[in-house]
Amino acid sequence: MEISVGRSVFDSAYEENTAPWVIGEPQPAIVELEKAGGIGGAVLDPGCGAGEHTILLTRLGYDVLGVDFSRPAIERARANAAEQNVDARFEFADALRLTGGPFDTVVDSALFHVFGPEERAKYVRSLHGVCRPGATVHVLALSDAEPGFGPRIPDTVIRDAFAVEGWRLAEIRPTTYRGVARGEHAEVFGVDDGALIDVPAWLATATRL
Repeated sequence: MEISVGRSVFDSAYEENTAPWVIGEPQPAIVELEKAGGIGGAVLDPGCGAGEHTILLTRLGYDVLGVDFSRPAIERARANAAEQNVDARFEFADALRLTGGPFDTVVDSALFHVFGPEERAKYVRSLHGVCRPGATVHVLALSDAEPGFGPRIPDTVIRDAFAVEGWRLAEIRPTTYRGVARGEHAEVFGVDDGALIDVPAWLATATRL
């Protein structure tokens, strides 16, 4: 599924509390990634949303910055951090035009898959500009395997995006992504409206050369 999602869609999702990706906790796949030693140094959380991963990693002692192009998302992330007494850093920024760094690790949870082809190319170039040589980029993206919901992609989309100069794709493996099933998705999955469900996803790792 090739799509490009506008800012207003995300703003509304946060303002109306309908974002299926806001589950009130970090993604299990990201939690396991950290436990396995996949995160280190200065960390960037692009498309941080409500801030669950930035808050988690800050609490664990990482130097991490969460960025998002939705102001309602950043406001919610800062409120969530304050409620949990975590001094997490959040900034309003466009992931296609990143500045700052350099970063040693990027943790992309469900951002990459919302981009269309041209935006993906811009995003990969943007990441390259703020990552130091040897930096690791982790991409958690919804898989086109069934059942699923949202913007889903085959693994070839990730392979193609990082098959450019300046990157080496180290691994893509199947995993799951946890979301909130509402409306027709709840019916499809046969669960109560608002239930948490795990759907197929990819976890890719690339190295900035």
